[in-house]
Amino acid sequence: MSDHHIYLEGTLLKPNMVTPGHACTQKYSQEEVSMATFTALRRTVPHAVPGITFLSGGQSEEAASINLNAINKCPLLKPWALTFSYGRAMQASALKAWGGKKENLKAAQEEYIKRDLANSLACQGKYTPSGKAGAAASESLFISSHAY
Repeated sequence: MSDHHIYLEGTLLKPNMVTPGHACTQKYSQEEVSMATFTALRRTVPHAVPGITFLSGGQSEEAASINLNAINKCPLLKPWALTFSYGRAMQASALKAWGGKKENLKAAQEEYIKRDLANSLACQGKYTPSGKAGAAASESLFISSHAY
């Protein structure tokens, strides 16, 4: 980036978290995901970059919130703001609640607000799963061969 004269202070990085691949049979804790992600960032992202906005990378809504929370709770120095830029992991429960029906609009809005609040708290390291997640919150959002 330096070779191309990128103004680092004016950039936001939008990576995935370091999570096991979809076919991986071994499960990792949120703390392990947090440390792997944080280690990769500390080794590669200059402190001049002001923010990192994570993609959900096919994680379920709830897993994306829990892992973002763990990353923000990490007790190490964080020179960047760590937030989210989720698509599917923000919309799945709302879309399921809506179902394309006008009469379900309020329920869909409530699901979206619920997810937004969860991620807002996760950005502060203050998210605690309530068990009242939306209908699609624990569903994997992985799409094989997904291209952005």
